[in-house]
Amino acid sequence: MHVAWALLFVFPALMAFAAFSDLLTMRISNKLVLATAASFFVLALVVGFDIAQIGWHIAAGALVLAITFGFFAAGWIGGGDAKLAAAIALWFGFEPMLPFLLYASIYGGALTLLILIGRRYMLPAPLMQIGWIERLHNEKTGIPYGIALAAAALMVYPASPVFLALVK
Repeated sequence: MHVAWALLFVFPALMAFAAFSDLLTMRISNKLVLATAASFFVLALVVGFDIAQIGWHIAAGALVLAITFGFFAAGWIGGGDAKLAAAIALWFGFEPMLPFLLYASIYGGALTLLILIGRRYMLPAPLMQIGWIERLHNEKTGIPYGIALAAAALMVYPASPVFLALVK
């Protein structure tokens, strides 16, 4: 039973790492995306998902990847964001995907507005010396959308099939 409770924290830990990584570096690494996807498969086997359930989760991840790749191609989000969204969808499957995408849209829009408004104002000189703050304030850099994705994922995680299977 203690192992199951410890496993509940795998996904939140990955999401926290994704959010902080994107905030501090404006990048979501492929290793993190792979760890997120791989951990789904491990936990799906631990909780006893059958091949059909895993297949539906793969389909959900593939659908989100196709859509977010289009967003990436249009220049709306970064490649890491697109891959992370797909890895999160892999965890959730179709059922909690709509709330996840809704939260991600709301949080992403709010984050974008806050950053764009903040970029209109001069930062105090000491803050400009801090690399990640200077990058975040620079109008030529993007928006760390991984923060919104991670926050949305954490909101929906308690309704995810893996979470529900672990707390049985």
